[in-house]
Amino acid sequence: MITGELKNKVDRLWQMFWTGGITNPLDVIEQITYLMFIRELDVVDNEKSSSSLMLGIPYNSIFDETHQLCRWSQFKNYPAEEMYKIVQEQVFPFIKGLHGDEESAYSKYMADAIFKIPTPQLLEQIVTAMDEIDWKDSDIRGDLYEYLLSKIATAGTNGQFRTPRHIIRMMVDLVTPNPEDVICEQRCLGLIQYWGRCA
Repeated sequence: MITGELKNKVDRLWQMFWTGGITNPLDVIEQITYLMFIRELDVVDNEKSSSSLMLGIPYNSIFDETHQLCRWSQFKNYPAEEMYKIVQEQVFPFIKGLHGDEESAYSKYMADAIFKIPTPQLLEQIVTAMDEIDWKDSDIRGDLYEYLLSKIATAGTNGQFRTPRHIIRMMVDLVTPNPEDVICEQRCLGLIQYWGRCA
C-alpha cells in the first residue's frame, strides 16, 4: 500500500511536469516510465556485476565503455545543461537500441520513445525528485505505478481515458492470446459484486 509520504513525493513529481509544460497525463506517465526504466537498468546492472564479482564469474555489463555516461548514477551528477544533453543525445538512443533485433517486441515499441522534457532545469528537478523515492520494493513500484495511472482518471482535463491503439497492439503482441484463452477482467468482478449488494 502506498503511504501518504510516497503519494506526496509522486504528487510533487507530477506537479513538476505540469509546471514545466508537460500537461498531458499520458506524456507525464510515459516520461516517468522511461526514467524509471533508465534508473532500474543501472541498479540491476550494478547488482548483477556485484554478484558476479562475489561469485567469481564473468559478467558483461549492458553499459560498455562507450555507454558509461548512460548510467543513472553517472549522468545525475552532471550540471543541468550537461545532464540534459547526455540524456537527450546518449541515454535515449541507448535505450532505444538495447535489443538490436528489430523484430523483438521491445525494439518495436521502444522505437517510438521520445524524450519530451523541455528544459535542463526541469530534468534536474525530476531526477533529484526520483532519487528521493524508494523504488527498491517491487510492490511499492507497482503501487506507485497504479497511483500514477489513477491520476489520469482524476486529471479531468483530457476527458475519459482510453487505451491508445499502439498500446493495445503491444499488449496483444506480448500476450499472444488465442480463442481458447480465458480472460479475467478484475473491474467487472467489482461491478458484479456491487450489483449483488444493491439487489
